[in-house]
Amino acid sequence: MKPLFVLLAASLAARAADYQLKATPATVAWGYYWSAAKPVLKIKSGDTVEIQTMTTSSPTSLANAGVKPEDIQPELKAIYDEVKDKGPGGHILTGPIFVEGAEPGDVLEVRIQKIRLSTPYAANSFSPTRGVLPREDFAQGRTRIIPLDAARNVARFADHIEIPLRPFFGSMGVAPDESKGRLNSAPPGDHAGNLDNKELVAGTTLFIPVHVAGALFEVGDGHAGQGNGEVDITAMETSLVGTFQFVVRKDMRLKWPRGETPTHWIAMGLDPDLTQALILAVREAIDFLVAEKHLSREEAYALCSVGVDFDITQAVDGTKGVHAMIPKSIFK
Repeated sequence: MKPLFVLLAASLAARAADYQLKATPATVAWGYYWSAAKPVLKIKSGDTVEIQTMTTSSPTSLANAGVKPEDIQPELKAIYDEVKDKGPGGHILTGPIFVEGAEPGDVLEVRIQKIRLSTPYAANSFSPTRGVLPREDFAQGRTRIIPLDAARNVARFADHIEIPLRPFFGSMGVAPDESKGRLNSAPPGDHAGNLDNKELVAGTTLFIPVHVAGALFEVGDGHAGQGNGEVDITAMETSLVGTFQFVVRKDMRLKWPRGETPTHWIAMGLDPDLTQALILAVREAIDFLVAEKHLSREEAYALCSVGVDFDITQAVDGTKGVHAMIPKSIFK
């Protein structure tokens, strides 16, 4: 018998979305999460929304790297031509979506039902001033166009290298507390945002603490796949369409985002210092095991060491990320 989580996800995925939200100059927030951002859609708890998102790659960079002009999405061109209110970050995020009933202190449960590719290519770019390695390692930057074979579910990195496709959204988040103002879209935080967590594929769930009325959810930074760490600062950047169900949880209290897959629970640690991010991830994992599995803190700490994997989510966006993968299979 399949687990209840898998059956529920399959049932929800079969439903048609209640709303469709296209990416247009009027429906994107370029480079920020902000409590004062004007909602582009209002929904109720339980509603599903199919959301179109745009790649972080510009039409110019794609063209310069060899993508034909006719293969560059007209929506991306329109956004670059018409949106003037930009920054301080660089991600094109679709939203925000106002979820009725969401209040500060609640949790927004984001069920990621479906994700599909919008273009048959992705791009990976790096420069000498960005990424994990210091400037002296590479004198010049480079953009690589990576063909995507949806029929075979692989990215053709090179003639002799194929990478399985695992599309996910690098950035999914809500508005931060009003006191934080207009927040750069690059560093993740307690609003979630640019987590770059490759485990959050279709069929998984993200839980985000709510900081302002309506939550104000935004999504973007589509990836066809990524390695943990995202060391050169980009993944396989591409445009995606996702179908999400949003549920306001009055029965949960979280300080930081948390995830769930069919096989694991995910605790997260976010901090500018990688060691502190790891410490926070361990504490979050302990809190989960104590609250949900009724372990003592001593038992939970020991279990984290012998049965939980702590991975570097990403190390390139100012705030570093570490995520704890807590396997469901160890609980009998």
